[in-house]
Amino acid sequence: MEYVSRIIVPMLQGTVVTLELFFITIVFSIPLGVLLALARISRYRILKDVVGGYIWLLRGTPLLLQVFFVYYGLPNFGITLENFPAACIAFVLNYAAYFAEIFRAGIQSIDKGQYEGAKVLGFTYWQTMWRIILPQTVRRVLPPVSNEAITLVKDTALVYAIGLGELLRATKIAVSRDAVTSPFVVAALFYLAMTYVLTKVFDKLEQRYSIYE
Repeated sequence: MEYVSRIIVPMLQGTVVTLELFFITIVFSIPLGVLLALARISRYRILKDVVGGYIWLLRGTPLLLQVFFVYYGLPNFGITLENFPAACIAFVLNYAAYFAEIFRAGIQSIDKGQYEGAKVLGFTYWQTMWRIILPQTVRRVLPPVSNEAITLVKDTALVYAIGLGELLRATKIAVSRDAVTSPFVVAALFYLAMTYVLTKVFDKLEQRYSIYE
């Protein structure tokens, strides 16, 4: 316990960075994913193709490669970012592509009669989406969004590769310095605690939305 108490502070500091990256990614990637999903199913062929290409590119290449490109590649184009903003941009762009496909599938699963009913009531396209389609879509996509959120917690460890002091980096430093493996166990407990909280939050959300089924 004495050793754990010595390493707990830097590991908590690393956890704060992990959580900051997680929340920034969630806050920005979900709305961006919804917009991309709407563009993906729009009637404009060029817009659909451009967004389809974006989603294919971001889902078809490793997240770590995208992090490297934003951090090491953009300076070649005159854009230099610190490691944390670079990680945030890469994560938001990557996860928005995954959320876009989840929301696209959710929107397209809504019965066509819902659109026809809204049209009869005189709703515009955006009123139909905002007041009828998206609320039902949110209920249907909660399970896959929950899976992506849990994956995101674990993916934050990738930013260790660009020197960001998150939880895994703090763990690796402790292991290398003290030649012990117990920091790995502590790190695993931190990740398990975070994913446990997320699981409970999404369980509550699913229970809440199931009332309206």
